[in-house]
Amino acid sequence: MAEQTTAPVNTDEIKSILDKHKDQVKLSLKLCAHCTLCAESCFLFHVKDKDPRYMPSHKFINSIGKLYKKKGNVSRKTLEEISEIVWRKCVLCTRCYCPFGIDIPKMIALARQICRSQGVVQQFDKE
Repeated sequence: MAEQTTAPVNTDEIKSILDKHKDQVKLSLKLCAHCTLCAESCFLFHVKDKDPRYMPSHKFINSIGKLYKKKGNVSRKTLEEISEIVWRKCVLCTRCYCPFGIDIPKMIALARQICRSQGVVQQFDKE
């Protein structure tokens, strides 16, 4: 579960982080053909009975993609949902392969950075 805090979301900080990586995020979102070929390289996808929520493309689109499309204007609840994806459904092993050249691990790491900047992190030692 994500660490709970009541601090307001600093959307300016999120926008600043997104802006630094805007070109790569935008290009990556345009390049993704939803071909699902990246799923074959993800061991979590396979051990989770090929649950589509574990496909690298799904994780990428529903984390940094969501942040980018909303231009950083997200609630703490949205950040907690994204945090769940980027920490619980991805171990950032960097094995995912995109035939179109999308650096999915970099995009997931960027989503983690944004969550971390707002104090939304997973607490693995509390379970």
